[in-house]
Formats: sequence, structure tokens, C-alpha cells
Amino acid sequence: MRWQATVTHRGLGKQRIITGNDRAIVDAKARAQEFTWECQYQEKLARERERTAAAEQRLSTVARLRARQAEAETRSLEAKVAIEEVRRTLEATLEVDDAIDWECLKSAEPFPKLQPEAPQYLAFPEEPNPEAPSYQPMLTFADKLIKSKKQAKVEGCLRLYESDCSTWQAAVEATQAKNEELHAGYLAQFERWTREREEFEARQQRDNEAVDKRRAEYEALEPEAIKDYCDLVLSRSDYPDSFPQDFEIEFNPETKILVVDYALPVPGNLPRVKEVKYVKSRDEFVESFVSERESNSLYDDLVYQICLRTVHELFEADRVNALVAVVFNGWVESIDEATGKPARACILSVHANRADFERRDLAHVDAKACFKDLKGVGSSKLHRLAPVAPVLSISREDKRFVASQEVAGQLYEGFNLAAMDWQDFEHLIREIFAKEFSLAGGEVKVTQASRDGGVDAVAFDPDPIRGGKTVIQAKRYTNAVGVSFVRDLYGTVMAEGASKGILVTTSDYGPDAYEFAKGKPLVLLNGANLLHLLAKHGNKARIDLKEAKMLGGELAS
Repeated sequence: MRWQATVTHRGLGKQRIITGNDRAIVDAKARAQEFTWECQYQEKLARERERTAAAEQRLSTVARLRARQAEAETRSLEAKVAIEEVRRTLEATLEVDDAIDWECLKSAEPFPKLQPEAPQYLAFPEEPNPEAPSYQPMLTFADKLIKSKKQAKVEGCLRLYESDCSTWQAAVEATQAKNEELHAGYLAQFERWTREREEFEARQQRDNEAVDKRRAEYEALEPEAIKDYCDLVLSRSDYPDSFPQDFEIEFNPETKILVVDYALPVPGNLPRVKEVKYVKSRDEFVESFVSERESNSLYDDLVYQICLRTVHELFEADRVNALVAVVFNGWVESIDEATGKPARACILSVHANRADFERRDLAHVDAKACFKDLKGVGSSKLHRLAPVAPVLSISREDKRFVASQEVAGQLYEGFNLAAMDWQDFEHLIREIFAKEFSLAGGEVKVTQASRDGGVDAVAFDPDPIRGGKTVIQAKRYTNAVGVSFVRDLYGTVMAEGASKGILVTTSDYGPDAYEFAKGKPLVLLNGANLLHLLAKHGNKARIDLKEAKMLGGELAS
């Protein structure tokens, strides 16, 4: 079962949906996100209160002038700090330890409701005292001489005493009943409070045990726990309020590659005010702004820094060495100036190998140069939001390996591509690429090399600019394809004089394979890419590696 929690902060205008297969972990991540946003909001309120307080100090004309000048200086300082924070995006994360303290995810809050107080019981009335003066007859000399008068007064006092006793008894019984009612109500409140406290503490204990369990699963390298941990690492990263800070991640336990689709700010999210001055003659504040050139440069540098920062945070926080590589895809949601409609584009992408990345001193690198050295892809001017193809994409439809789809042609519904005959698989690959290249007037031919176990097909694209020869090779594998096959394909591309080489597999590729393919005319298509390509041309299929392994172990074409 998947659990979902929506975290919203109206003050910051932020909202995030957190999902996971463990309710306690989702709740813990939601609490952590709420705490982070609330801290940011309180800091924002404090800054606004400071500005308001400064503006209210207008006791005289001179004082008012000084206050206005001080406000201008404060706003100028805030503007400079905001720009400096953007410039220090990467540097800021180097000052903190990004690893997650699991104990901080546990709830240690006391039960919020106070224990019910015992009621103020009513005091019982004092019992009439027969010796009290009010019950003693006041006898005169005549009463003593006349026996009947004396007797009448004595009997009158006795009747008064008996009446008061009756009244007292009724009052005692009423007080007793009221006190019993108060006590019963108190007992009911106390029992309810005790029950709620026990439920709260039991739930708290279960949640904390779930955190311990998730920690054990993370340390045991369970994929879902690793994904949750990385999600929490990125959720705790502190960025300006105007940045979206939304992301989606996918972890491949076989290749140990984490793919991050990260929502980047648009150029309009960056601070533009450079300085604020107070003009006394007009009694107004005048803002000066950074130039468009400066703003574009600041944005490009920021995006490179966010990319490196995200990769750094994930690697630094990974205390169990679960990640061999991280793929960062930076996405931007904006309004297309040509159509006026919302547009979403990946503007940069990089595959960072851990060993290569950690040898770099991020405190002294140039973010763009470091990104380029990592063989990242992106336009030279990121602020133009030109789209690029991600190095490795998150599969959003079939979770990369399994899909409930039909198989075209001779394949019946539900046929597992990973277990099909290797010759049929090669034929299917040639057929689907024939459809793909025919869209541009190209053709795909079977070559002698294919029947000899080398290249399975050669595609010819007649386009005079982007066209040329492309060699295609298929690997029907149930395990990750190693770098040796990628090297072999590259050698074939060079020997054939081809412009590109395409390697297709039903599984995925190891980190070394992706690393080798960087900067070379090679395209690596995994199982998810293959299913997507089939669907593009109206064919449906599924890939189940576990089933294929059970049927025949490692299968390869």
C-alpha cells in the first residue's frame, strides 16, 4: 500500500506531496518538511517585523528622515544578502553535514493534553449541635414557676432542633449526590484522558519503531528505504522561499544509480533588486536592479550550482554506500513565449559517478566548468530554457521493467520480451527501428554482421544534416549490461564509419557503461526506453526480468 501526505504552508505558499509505502516514514518526512518551512516562515516574519518597527519610529521630522534612510539601507542590505545567497548556493551546503540523524525523525513529544484536575467537591454542612444556644430554652422566672410554659419552650427548642436536623440531613444527601456526580464526571474524564494518552504513546512508539525498522532496511540496502532516505535528504536542503524545491527520484538496485528529476527555479524567481535609495526631495524609495546580462549569468551559475549541490548532498548523506552514481535532470516549468502556454523542459542533465565526483574540491570549483567536466549536457545559455534530452529518464508509466501491455505481431498478449527467443527479439528490434527511421524517410537493413553475432542492423537516415549511418545492436539480458559491450559497439561505430551507435537491452546498464558512453556518439536504451519506443509505434509489451530468470537464468542475444 502506498501512503500519501500533502504538506502545505500558506504563509510561504508552498505545497508538496510526499509518498511512500510506510505510513510512519511518510509522516516523519512530512513533519520534517513542515518544521523546515515553518522555520523559514518565522525568519521571514521576523525580517518584516524589523522593517515595520523601523518604519514606525517617526517621532519627528529628523527622526522620520533617519528612519527612512535606515529603511533604505536595510532593504539594500537585504537585497545584497539575497543575491549573495544565490551565489553561495553550492558553498552553503558544504558547511553542513547532509546525513540524516534517524533519531531526529522520531517523535519525543509529550502527550499534549493536561491531566484532568480533581473537581472542587462541595463541603458538607455542619451537623446541628443540640448543645448550641439556639436550641436551649430561654426561661424566665415565670416560666420556672409555671410548668406548662417551661414545657412549651423546651418542646419548641426541640422541634427547632429536629427541623434543622431534617434540613441538615437533606443537605448532606444533596451534597453527597452532587459530589458523587462530580467524581463520576472526573473519573470519566480521567479514563478518557488515560485512554487517549495510552493510544498516543502507543502510536508514537509504533511510529518510532517504524523509523528504526526503516533505518535497518536502509542499512540493509533495501531499495525502497534507500529511495525514502534520499527523498528526505533533498527535502531538508534549505533554499530561498521562491524556489520550487520539488523533485522525483527513482533508484535502480541493480545498477545502484539514483535518478533525480529536480524542479528548478525560473529566471523570474531570482532576486532582481540590487540597491534601494531614499530620495528626500520626493519622499520615496528608488530601487535599482541588476542588469539583464547579470541576471542571466546569475541564473546560469545558480542552476549549475543546484545540480552539483544535489549530487553532493546525496553522496555525502549516503553512509551505507548505496549509490554508485547519481543522474540529475533539471526541469523547468514556465510559459512558452511563442505559444503563451505552460511548458516543461529538461534544461540540463548529468550522470555523476561517485568516485569521479568525490575527488573534486567543490569549495574551489567553477560550477559550470565542473558540470562540463562531468560530461553534463545542457545549452550554453541555460536562461533561455532550451530543452535537452535527459541522460537517463525516470519511467513514469511502467516502473521500468513491467507493463501490462499487448505484444504486436506474432507475440500474444502478456508475452515477456525478456524471455522471448533471441532471434525473434533481434527481429523485433529491427522492425521497431524500421518504423522509427521511416518517419524521416530512412530505412533499416539487416547486415552480415548481425547474423555473425555482431551488429544486428544498420539504419540509414537520408537527412543531409543529422542523417548518416547508425549501427544497432540488441541485448536480450536479464542482468545489467556491462561496459565491455558498450566498448565493442563503439569500436564497431568507428570501424563502420557510422555517425551513431544504438545499444538496446531488456534490462539496464551498469554505471561503468553509462560513464564510458559519455561524450561519445552512443545511445543506451534500457527496458523502459524499449517499451516506450514500442508504445510510440502502437505496439505494447511487458518486461519481467524475474520471470525470465526463473525460466532460463541469464538470457542474452
